[in-house]
Amino acid sequence: MTLDGMRTLDLTGRVALVSGASRGIGYAIAATLLARGATVTITARKPDELVAAADELASTVKAGADRVLAVPGHAGDAAARAAAVDRTVECFGSLDVLVNNTGINPVYGPLMQADLGAVRKIFDVNVVAALGFVQQAHRAWMGEHGGAVVNIASVAGLRSTGAIAAYGMSKAAMIRLTEELAWELGPSIRVNAVAPAVVKTRFSTALYAHDEEQVAKAYPMGRLGTPTDVAALVAFLVSDAACWITGETVRVDGGLLATGPPR
Repeated sequence: MTLDGMRTLDLTGRVALVSGASRGIGYAIAATLLARGATVTITARKPDELVAAADELASTVKAGADRVLAVPGHAGDAAARAAAVDRTVECFGSLDVLVNNTGINPVYGPLMQADLGAVRKIFDVNVVAALGFVQQAHRAWMGEHGGAVVNIASVAGLRSTGAIAAYGMSKAAMIRLTEELAWELGPSIRVNAVAPAVVKTRFSTALYAHDEEQVAKAYPMGRLGTPTDVAALVAFLVSDAACWITGETVRVDGGLLATGPPR
């Protein structure tokens, strides 16, 4: 018996766009894709931080500045999304991989006290902007040539938390969006999501900084996640090794949801 083509994790020749990539999970995803051979565009709101991240990526991964492009802009701005996609295709000649990583969470606590304006903003950035990026990538390249999309969701979109309810609602919507897009865009475009639990980044500090050791005890793996834990899964999902996987939301949670709600 022979294996079917020994499908590879190598991404040489692929061009990727990663949103929210100046730090944290997005930065780790960009670094991992570069290390696997891809060329990468990164986006984020703050130009100085983004350019610094691009320089660091080119140096750390030894990718060379010609394989890393920084396009600053707010994910919620349609013009900024278009600029990121269009410049990627102009500079690198294609857009094979899109990673929707940008996410915000300005609202904590119960929904009955939630500011509705803030909730709208969460959905606009976490869900509507992700769809906007897919639409733009589809028009610019993927519609004719195919590709792979990964949306960064959350275990909060799978189980209620109480603490980050509005954010969880938006991530549940992103999971549903992933399924709809997989159905609509297949077979040439695969669309999947990953659902991390608490990952040690500046974004999630409020969820664990008060007592990291105690929070980690809820995880069968005995620790919180790292950005590279998420990045490794994303790199797999956009590779040929995952060529028959679409419409899935894959948990990367250290076993947390096997034990109960992510509290």
